[in-house]
Amino acid sequence: MKKIIYKIYLLVLILVPIILIILPSTFFDSGDSLCLSIVIFDRECFGCGMTRAIQHLIHLDFSAAYQFNKLSLLVVPLLIITYIKEIKRILNIIRG
Repeated sequence: MKKIIYKIYLLVLILVPIILIILPSTFFDSGDSLCLSIVIFDRECFGCGMTRAIQHLIHLDFSAAYQFNKLSLLVVPLLIITYIKEIKRILNIIRG
């Protein structure tokens, strides 16, 4: 039963980047902010704009990503490394 759950988890891990690549780079650009820092204090935090910045980086739009959040250029490589490590970990669990 656990291997089935891990296989579903692996499938989700693989599908998420594919879906983000298929979506246009401006998909998350509009809409109200969900950040508590903005909602409560009306001030941006260090994470504000990170989702939009990462979406633009996925589509290689570096200038827009930098405008949304300057830290995204540091966060994305770390995110990719962590993502690959997690996929390897799940594959090792599934293989037994």
